[in-house]
Amino acid sequence: MTALGERYHPQVLALLPVVVTAGWVALIIAAPIVPGWAGAFVYGLGSFICHQIPERSFHLAGFQLPVCARCLGIYVGVAGGVVFVRIRRGSGRAVAQMPRRELQWLAALAAAPTLVTVALEMVGAWHPSNSTRALAGAPLGVLVGLVVMNALGRPGEAVRRGPASMM
Repeated sequence: MTALGERYHPQVLALLPVVVTAGWVALIIAAPIVPGWAGAFVYGLGSFICHQIPERSFHLAGFQLPVCARCLGIYVGVAGGVVFVRIRRGSGRAVAQMPRRELQWLAALAAAPTLVTVALEMVGAWHPSNSTRALAGAPLGVLVGLVVMNALGRPGEAVRRGPASMM
């Protein structure tokens, strides 16, 4: 059996994560206006990954999106992180090289807005708007996008092991 990099052009493989993540965000946003079973399918997928509480969700054309505002922010962030890495790699530049300790701090920093808003909501101290929830989720999503793209490596190249690096 041949490796994917040997069967498909490296540019196709490089764009696949961009298409998948941006496509998922587009499906989430378009779900309220997609007719029939296709829209229902997206809502069904959303029900597996999100609580879908109406008050915590954006609405389009009078219909609730299939995921809450925080999840939407995370997915938009993932897509943004994936696109960022793709653009950087396309220009021949590395995204970042950093020691494991700095990467851990970056992860904590990216997760902090989401953790703070969730914690304050749980104790009843704050009920942020859906826009705030989405914005709080975005940095965590960007980090996930960066980590996933790092794990995938460059098409046709072996993933390097050793000190932590972000591409």
